[in-house]
Amino acid sequence: MSDSDEFLAWVKSALYQAEVALHNGDAAPRRALWSRKEPVSILGAWRSAVGQRELDELFTGLERQFSDCTSYNFDLQAYDVVGDVAYTAGLEHTSASVDGQPRSYSLRATQIYRREGGEWKVAHRHADTVVE
Repeated sequence: MSDSDEFLAWVKSALYQAEVALHNGDAAPRRALWSRKEPVSILGAWRSAVGQRELDELFTGLERQFSDCTSYNFDLQAYDVVGDVAYTAGLEHTSASVDGQPRSYSLRATQIYRREGGEWKVAHRHADTVVE
């Protein structure tokens, strides 16, 4: 299996499952896929974070806000793998409860990954709300 095929399989399995878990109120799988090495950052649709401490606070907050995910789909539009670095760009379509209220929304999301110890880890995320 090529690096590109291996990465895409990881995106469609572990990364996908971590996002579904987060939207069900469990940030542990997402935390496990994020790099523990600096730099790490999120420029988020709702909140941003730079560094491990802020990232942990953000994940804890999201974990408290989200529940009852009824649908999550990642429409991958572009990706590439170059050595130990990769990126994805696409649209995330989510239906989940936010602070107890059912909500559906779409985000444009770009993530950067690095291979650490043979495993892919997320190092940066940028997402913003799709406005129609």
